[in-house]
Amino acid sequence: QVQLVESGGGLVQAGGSLSVSCVASGRPFSTTTMAWFRQTPGKEREFVAAINFDGGNTAYADSVKGRFTISRDNDKNTVYLRMNSLQPEDTAVYYCAQDRHNPVIIKTEFDEYDFWGQGTQVTVSL
Repeated sequence: QVQLVESGGGLVQAGGSLSVSCVASGRPFSTTTMAWFRQTPGKEREFVAAINFDGGNTAYADSVKGRFTISRDNDKNTVYLRMNSLQPEDTAVYYCAQDRHNPVIIKTEFDEYDFWGQGTQVTVSL
């Protein structure tokens, strides 16, 4: 059984930076695409960033491009999201997700992902 556990969320002032991470357990991590989504109350889960199995391909939502960086360490079964120049509209619960069926080509739709973490809250204040 796959488990994804996020950590690193918190409160930060606008313009600041924060990193979140997600550790995966279970079947091989290095053959899966990993992604970050976020969600605020009353809204659908929104794609943020994804990275393919070996880190050779990444994708970002337009709203975070140039500010957020996704990376992975397959030796540590961990995916990271570095968030710079944070704005209040980045406030959300951030979820880690794993796609077991598309290791090379990145998908951005939430229903393409098989496993999800419990989420970590990121709050950006003015």
